[in-house]
Amino acid sequence: MASENSPLLAYRLLGEEGVSFPANGAGGPGGAPARKLSTFLGVVVPTVLSMFSIVVFLRIGFVVGHAGLLQALAMLLVAYVILALTVLSVCAIATNGAVRGGGAYFMISRTLGPEVGGSIGLMFYLANVCGCAVSLLGLVEAILDVFGADASGSSGLRVLPQGYGWSLLYGSLLLGLVGGVCTLGAGLYARASFLTFLLVSGSLASVLVSFVAVGPRDIPLAPRPGPNGSSLPPQVGHFTGFNSSTLKANLDAGYAKDYTTGAMMTFASVFAVLFNGCTGIMAGANMSGELKDPSRAIPLGTIVAVAYTFFIYILLFFLSSFTCDRVLLQEDYGFFRAISLWPPLVLVGIYATSLSASMSSLIGASRILHALAQDDLFGVVLAPAKVVSRGGNPWGAVLYSWGLVQGGRERAPSLSVLVQLVLLAGKLNTLAAVVTVFYLVAYAAVDLSCLSLEWASAPNFRPTFNLFSWHTCLLGVASCLLMMFLISPGAAGGSLLLMGLLSALLTARGGPSSWGYVSQALLFHQVRKYLLRLDVRKDHVKFWRPQLLLLVGNPRGALPLLRLANQLKKGGLYVLGHVTLGDLDSLPSDPVQPQYGAWLSLVDRAQVKAFVDLTLSPSVRQGAQHLLRISGLGGMKPNTLVLGFYDDAAPQDHFLTDPAFSEPADGTQEAGAPALSTLFPPPRAPGSPRALSPQDYVATVADALKMNKNVVLARACGALPPERLSRGSGGTSQLHHVDVWPLNLLRPRGGPGYVDVCGLFLLQMATILGMVPAWHSARLRIFLCLGPREAPGAAEGRLRALLSQLRIRAEVREVVWGEGAASEEPEEEEEGDFVNGRRGDAEAEALACSANALVRAQQGRGRGGPGGPEEGGGEVGPTTALTFLYLPRPPADSARYLRYLALLEILSRDLGPALLIHGVTPVTCTDL
Repeated sequence: MASENSPLLAYRLLGEEGVSFPANGAGGPGGAPARKLSTFLGVVVPTVLSMFSIVVFLRIGFVVGHAGLLQALAMLLVAYVILALTVLSVCAIATNGAVRGGGAYFMISRTLGPEVGGSIGLMFYLANVCGCAVSLLGLVEAILDVFGADASGSSGLRVLPQGYGWSLLYGSLLLGLVGGVCTLGAGLYARASFLTFLLVSGSLASVLVSFVAVGPRDIPLAPRPGPNGSSLPPQVGHFTGFNSSTLKANLDAGYAKDYTTGAMMTFASVFAVLFNGCTGIMAGANMSGELKDPSRAIPLGTIVAVAYTFFIYILLFFLSSFTCDRVLLQEDYGFFRAISLWPPLVLVGIYATSLSASMSSLIGASRILHALAQDDLFGVVLAPAKVVSRGGNPWGAVLYSWGLVQGGRERAPSLSVLVQLVLLAGKLNTLAAVVTVFYLVAYAAVDLSCLSLEWASAPNFRPTFNLFSWHTCLLGVASCLLMMFLISPGAAGGSLLLMGLLSALLTARGGPSSWGYVSQALLFHQVRKYLLRLDVRKDHVKFWRPQLLLLVGNPRGALPLLRLANQLKKGGLYVLGHVTLGDLDSLPSDPVQPQYGAWLSLVDRAQVKAFVDLTLSPSVRQGAQHLLRISGLGGMKPNTLVLGFYDDAAPQDHFLTDPAFSEPADGTQEAGAPALSTLFPPPRAPGSPRALSPQDYVATVADALKMNKNVVLARACGALPPERLSRGSGGTSQLHHVDVWPLNLLRPRGGPGYVDVCGLFLLQMATILGMVPAWHSARLRIFLCLGPREAPGAAEGRLRALLSQLRIRAEVREVVWGEGAASEEPEEEEEGDFVNGRRGDAEAEALACSANALVRAQQGRGRGGPGGPEEGGGEVGPTTALTFLYLPRPPADSARYLRYLALLEILSRDLGPALLIHGVTPVTCTDL
């Protein structure tokens, strides 16, 4: 079955059994809608009828009479510029691929994502529902003008009772008629639309001929109610024929009260009525599911319809201004009947265009609702709208919008209440502003979708319609938003608030991830642009930040380290690296690519901000070299390698104890994907062979230092307090210390020599950790080791001055070397050569044991061991949560790697969580 990820092209012209692939998904199984409407019947006819609606017969006099010819033409031009900009965007999106049912909703949701698309799709549905009600209200108004018991015309059968309740009843009956036609399917709707198109065209032709053929005449107007229930004197309108004086009088604006509402008209209110009558450009796009070739029919049919309606509106504006005086235009919006050669034909046109506009809005709303229901964005609320007939007609969505839910069950409330509520609202002009704003929101979203696709510069965005640019899209968005607030600031603000609430709801529910998000393409485009601007030659120590590469063998045993490294990155790059052992020459395919999904899921579950980089290599050491060289991009490349400590401790399975990795009882996730615990092997059993030898482990550390990378070795991170690894503020009743030993404890010496690059790197990393909210309450302690000939206090003063310059708040403690420290100054030797020196193995091990005892004595843990504190002291106080130790450089002789690793193990034994760090780059600065 084809999905959103299916290729755009089918490489075979025939299926397995010689059945050709249907174009655009037509003729699919399971009651898929049959695509049988042509461009003319499916797009041109419904779009023309929707754009004419009631305005072309009952609001031409309203617009020209209040705004004057010049402002009316300006309004029409502005309205059609906005519509044309949106039409260009619609044409571009429609010609960029197969368009399915849902029209504008489908275009928006597949571009901006389900959250924005679903919210705007629902609002566009509401706009069509309200538009249907507006058309019906206009039709009721036209019927009562002729057949109402209080009809104001000089002729007509005055048999229909009038009043608010009667108007509501007539509107409901007409809604039933319209809903019945739409329920029977798109074929009947198309035939009915074509019939009404012929009737409207004939009526308009008779009106145009009447402007020329009818001579001047006086038209009596119905008396208007005055103050205190009195009636104003009757007025007379004048049809003057073509007269330059009439045209001159109608050029300027003359805003007055609307006799249907009593409200004073303004540019914004008149524009709202005019624009509402022109907002049917999506009528053809809404039928995309029934069109034979929507990618061709939608742009061609929409452009033809827009051009045709624009020409008719311009013609009617000029003819009305040349022949009708201001009184007639303002006091009789239905004056076409009074000047027509055969008035009943005008009535036929009014009724036909109103019915067709309401049918177009209702069937368009049902298609949008059906598409929303099929995408399952709003859950069971829209489930009835999924029902389709054998021929694919979504009659369930029609009934859902129309007001009747049938099928052998009790009648249930549905969104038809919206239509009824709109009918309850009353007058046509009152509803025009709200409907117009809703349409403008949808139009702005279409323009924004096209703008996003254009800015993203995705190679697959190559529409066959090229008469657009990002300038037209941006201008379309801006003009729609501007007009929204110009027409009705309250409705505009309310619509945007509603869109935000619906987007938040859909975000909380979660939507399909297979549609493709243009936001990802935009982010890619922007990230690439700014990465090119990130020049490594302009790096400065003031803005240094750690960029970590954490090598992980099995994440089951490394979750605490994973989170600790995430805290140490300080907004820098964080890469999770993993080496898969193997040789691509001997494998049928790359085993690394299928693993990325599991590692990305791990990043999501662990809630760390990390990238994932995997490689295939014959050895872990070579793989680590690959990752150190090629991880990152441009100015964002790792500068620090983080490794777990190499010891004999049995690895723990943190997946079993971490709440974030708890799985359902059946071992599967909600989406049906395999549980994360099944994607990674169980931890290594004690005594089982390792993928990395001790020799290669130390060699990897040496390789990183040769590449000028800082190195961090993390030991016993599983013992870190859980509250320190959380994402919260770290508020806890237990106080903790963070101890920093900025001195090579395996090479003791006094004086200021400890303040080297590596010592400052330790201070910087400890300070960065203290900036994390979870570590705010921990106290930073820096230990100053006194040499045998150094007086207490002098070195502490120098260190405090340095900390003040570095803006580091910490407690400084002086400690004296104990057993194992040299009694005289050692010979000056190159740093890191202590293993190669004249010291014997026993002496070096004793020095490491002495340093370990010294550190443990300051932790307040009360552990036994050589040089440890005496037990039973009874002192209870803050414990050390994490210890930062100076990592000596590995020896130059690789034969001494095992001895080096053994000394590190003795140095950090039983210290709890510890980070052994060696820094090679300057990271601190005292300048501003």
